[in-house]
Amino acid sequence: MDGAASSGAERHWRALESLYASAPVNSKFESSLEVTGEGTARITFEVTEASYHAAGAAHGTIYFKMLDDAAFYAANTLVTDRFLLTTSFNLHFTKPVREGKVVAEGRWVSGKRRVFVAESRLVDAEGDEIGRGTGTFMKSRIPLSSLAGYTG
Repeated sequence: MDGAASSGAERHWRALESLYASAPVNSKFESSLEVTGEGTARITFEVTEASYHAAGAAHGTIYFKMLDDAAFYAANTLVTDRFLLTTSFNLHFTKPVREGKVVAEGRWVSGKRRVFVAESRLVDAEGDEIGRGTGTFMKSRIPLSSLAGYTG
């Protein structure tokens, strides 16, 4: 990738990070997005008691959010003009988590036109996988440039 293409991709990636930070739902969670390259993204999330279900571990909605976000942003690195929408997502829980740092790693798998497939995995502070998922994402009619949080 030449310097101009690289800097354009970098601007897009930083703008996606800004978009994540600006989403109102993310003010409810201690989390951050890092786009790590084309087709890859990492969400770092702090699990606290505020996200527990009645049995004292993180509720499945937290797993879904982290897995969906990581896969979504990994796929959206490949799309510079439109916001993607999740059309389906399958997830597997492999271990409960109570509290601490959790990392969601997303990776684009296939698709480059209208529909994209990406996968993600969750790793707890001990390095154990606690969940994984695969999502399908579709280009929407929403231009990224129309979103206030997208500063690209």
